[in-house]
Amino acid sequence: MDEGSVRAALQHYIDCSSAGDEDRASEIYLEDAVLEFPQSGERFEGVENFREWRRNYPTDVTLEIVRLQGEGDHWVVEIRARYENGPWLYGPAIYEFRDGKVARETIYVAEGWEAPEWRAQWRAAPPRASQSGPANEPSAGVSGA
Repeated sequence: MDEGSVRAALQHYIDCSSAGDEDRASEIYLEDAVLEFPQSGERFEGVENFREWRRNYPTDVTLEIVRLQGEGDHWVVEIRARYENGPWLYGPAIYEFRDGKVARETIYVAEGWEAPEWRAQWRAAPPRASQSGPANEPSAGVSGA
């Protein structure tokens, strides 16, 4: 798969999920796909299992793709996520594709923090897409509620 195809698949997921259509959102996955959250130790086997918990998720989630990197069937996506307009959370999501669909998704999530002022003299200017900082609105990327 190429970057455009991966981005299109993830945008499809975000758009459909934001509209409350988990059936269409889940079209990007193989039926036997696996979804893992290493930080909580959770593993969901089969798209039906994670489609149903996502359908019943108790809060609004906003997602933003910050950057995609990979080739072929292996991609790392830098993401930002926010729950009920709360603070942004950050992390990589690792996607493994098979036959043009997601076979495995592994998601890591961490809280953002303000950069300490004592390091300011050594740091470079932030990339244009992330100048808004961890607690602010995204300035670019893909988002959905």
